[in-house]
Order: sequence, then C-alpha cells, then structure tokens
Amino acid sequence: MIHRRADRNARRASASPLFTPHGTDRAKRRATRRQVAEATAKAHAAATSRPATTAGREMPPPLYPATGRPGPASARGSKLKLPAHRMTTAVAAGAYPFLAEGGLGAEGIYIGRDVHAEASFTFDPFALYGRIEGFTNPNVLLAGVIGQGKSALAKSFALRSVAFGYRVYVPCDPKGEWTPVATALGGTTIALGPGLPGKLNPLDAAPRPASVSAADWAGEIRKRRLLLLGSLARTVLGRELKPMEHTALDVALDTVVTRASATSRTPLLGDVAATLNDPDALDSAAGVMSGRLGDAARDLAHALRRMVHGDLAGMFDAPSTHTFDPRAPMLSIDLSRLGGGSDDTALVLAMTCASAWMESALADPDGGRRWVVYDEAWRLMRHAGLLERMQAQWKLSRGLGIANLMVIHRLSDLLTAGDAGSRGRALAEGLLADCSTRIIYRQETDQLTAAAGLLGLTSVEMQAVSHLGRGRGLWKVAGRSFIVQHLLHPHEVTLFDTDARMH
Repeated sequence: MIHRRADRNARRASASPLFTPHGTDRAKRRATRRQVAEATAKAHAAATSRPATTAGREMPPPLYPATGRPGPASARGSKLKLPAHRMTTAVAAGAYPFLAEGGLGAEGIYIGRDVHAEASFTFDPFALYGRIEGFTNPNVLLAGVIGQGKSALAKSFALRSVAFGYRVYVPCDPKGEWTPVATALGGTTIALGPGLPGKLNPLDAAPRPASVSAADWAGEIRKRRLLLLGSLARTVLGRELKPMEHTALDVALDTVVTRASATSRTPLLGDVAATLNDPDALDSAAGVMSGRLGDAARDLAHALRRMVHGDLAGMFDAPSTHTFDPRAPMLSIDLSRLGGGSDDTALVLAMTCASAWMESALADPDGGRRWVVYDEAWRLMRHAGLLERMQAQWKLSRGLGIANLMVIHRLSDLLTAGDAGSRGRALAEGLLADCSTRIIYRQETDQLTAAAGLLGLTSVEMQAVSHLGRGRGLWKVAGRSFIVQHLLHPHEVTLFDTDARMH
C-alpha cells in the first residue's frame, strides 16, 4: 500500500497543469474541461483570422490547385514520366548494391553472357587456380539432359582453348562427334573398330623425361603396364583379382618384357595372353613360389584372350599404326564402331587401352596445359577398373597440368557406379568431389532431389535448374553460383551441330 501511494504521488507531481486529479470533485473537473475547450477555440479563431505573412511579406499562392498537377506528368494513373538521368557505374553500384555476382574476372576463355549481371562470362580453370578461395583443382563436371547444348559447350572449350595454347585429348569418342572438331583444328583422329586399319598398342612405353633416370623410368613403365592389365582383367571378369592372379600377371609381364627386349621390340597383349595360357611356362618362370600358378591364371588367360581373338581382335594386339604427336593441337580416339550395342564392355576395354596409350603425353611435364575430355562418361560408371584409372588422373591433374572434363546426362548417373558403400560408388563420388567446377544444364523434375543431394543445391538453385533453357546452365565455381547463357559463333553452330540428321 505504501509503494502504490508513493507511485500515485509521483504521477501527480509530474502531471501538466491541465491534468485534473481524481481527488477533486465532479464540479471542479467540469469547470476545468470547459476552460480547456474555451482556450482551444480561442486559439483556433486567432490562427485563422491572422494574415499569412512571413517577415512582413505575403505568402505566395500555391503553384498547383488542390486537385494536383495537371497534364501527363501529374503521376496520376501510373503515368509518371521523369526526364532521363545519367550516372556513372560507380554511382549506380552505390545506389543499387548486391544485385549480382561480380564475376570471375576477364581473364580466360569467353563462354557467353552472365544472365544476372548482364556481362560477359569467361572461364579458365588454370587461371582461376590459386586465385579464388576454394578452387583447389582444374577439373570440371558437365551434366545435362539430351538436347540442351552440353556437347556444344564441351566442344567450345576445346576449340577456344587452342587459341590460348592449350591442347585437347579425347580418349573416348563413342559417337564420332569430335572428328570434325579435330579436323578443323588441324588435329588427329584415330578410328578404331573391327575391320579398320587403325591399331594401338597399349603397352607402348612413354618417352623418358630427361629428369628421370633409366632405372626409375623402367619401374614406372612396369607399374603402368600392370595397372592396365589389371584394369582389363577386372573389367572382363567383373570382379576383383585374387592374390595368385596378381602374381600371375606380374610373372607373365616380366617374362614377356624380357623376351621382347632380347629381340628389340615392344611387348604386345597377345604375348601376355599366350604366356598366361601356358601353365608350365608360367610355373617355370615363377620358380619356387609358383604354387600351381598356371592353374590360378586360367581365368586371366581367357579374359585377355578377348583382346586378341574376341570382338576386339585386330585393334590392340599389334604394333601401333600411329605415333603420338605431342605438338598436335587435338587428338581424339573415335570408338563409334563399338558404341552401338547395349553392352559397354567392349567400349570400356577400348577406352582403357586408348587412355593408357595417351599417358605417354599426359605424363610429360613439359607438355603444357591440356584438356582431357571424357564424353558420354555415364557409360563408364559401372566399371570400377576404369574409374580407378580416372581417379588417379584426377588426383594428378594439378601436377600434370591437366583439366579433366567429365560429361554426363544426369547427376544420378554417378549413383549407378554401385550400391551405397561400394567401391564403385566411392570412386564415382570421389570424382565429383575432385571437381571444383560443376556445370548443370536442365535436369528433369525427378532428378532434382539427387542433384541437390550430390551438389548441395539451394531451393532457388533447384528451381532454376528445372527451368533452364537451351544453352543456359548453372555454374557452381568453388561455391559461387552463376547462370550463364552459352553463346556460339555461326561457324561453331555448323561445326557442333549434332542434330543435322533430325533436320
């Protein structure tokens, strides 16, 4: 009670003179309100009767009537028309901040138009490396449904990169679409297939770099050949090799290399297959640790026999008919004769051999900057042996000066490499993780969830991907996002046209 009374006394002490306390009687309150009303009326009458003057001068009449400014500039009916105003870009940036990305800079290959910034968009993974935070490698993933222009973008990379001194290698062209591009650039195309004269020996030794000793280089060549033979065997057998099978490959390769060196020629796949198919010779070469090695190598012999006498006979079991030219601006391996069937095994085996043959150029430290394009890579996801070779090349891209470009249709193609937790799935997801640049063209609605899960897309980016038009893609470069419209020169449109037969 004491606190409440003190608070009431404080309010009375701070009240204005016109405040009427509740302690007064009704008559006094009425009188007070009447006085306030009379004073207000008197003040209002005095204000209206006083002439409008300022410092002895009369106020000017209003410029416009009470209804507003007449004419088309009256701002009535949403017809406001103001005179044009010009400003510098510095002033405009201050007046309208945070509208669009600043871009990646002007250095690099011209791609097209940044849709949000309305500016030119350039890209060069070699120029961006080390300059942008989070850009840790030059590898690129390109995904998009059929007919959206992803192949045209890949070929633009190749064509326009040559002007910067870069070289382009296509180890697998399953449709033969890169042949016109290689011809236009003055490059080389090697067509492989049944009945064709072209042949490649995947056991060819790469030229030894000047900084590597002969003994070290011989060990490196042996390791590459063993990796190749192991990849071929795993692809055909559809399983991992057993310990004795690894030993059989080692012994057979060493035996073949020794014989070839004595006759001054290059070892062939046919020589390895013949050695594996001779149990007595294999046991004799293995010595005391053979343990019936010839019997354990029976499946290996049948697996490599396909490369010599099966559907790939005549392509990889003879000396190479082409010599690799490291000065050529472009080299493509046309495997269109092998890409028409539903079974991709032959195509994968051919690509494995072709990529092994190309390593002679990729391992050259003085080879300059190069693009390696894996077109239609979705067909390779189910083969762990080839994914392992691709992963090794992805990991060494910075040291070798290589930018790998993987072209697929859907992001869910990466999930076809195997079940969750499998070796194939881990390899496919590892390739994606080693791509600092992801380019996504339009995806079907049922693919958006997989794309968002693999790439970490936001809801705005998912909506944009589902509505992208032809030639327009979402570029995610080291965590930064751009919507880019790819622009083609008329000559490029003719050169890259993959729908000619449809027209």
